Amino acid sequence: MAETPEPENDETPEDEMKRKFREALERKRNQQAGSGAGGRGGDPSKIHGAHGPAASKRSFRRKSGG
Repeated sequence: MAETPEPENDETPEDEMKRKFREALERKRNQQAGSGAGGRGGDPSKIHGAHGPAASKRSFRRKSGG
């Protein structure tokens, strides 16, 4: 088995952490781009229809006479 070359240790721990986060974010974006092609439109929200019209419209009547 061939060994992979060790990355140079020029970067600080903060730089290494940023690099790892960027790589993970790039993988996540690539994964979402592939799965969104055949979905239910462009709405990425997990809650659907939360702010739509009420199930039954309420009607208000004035009281008549007195």
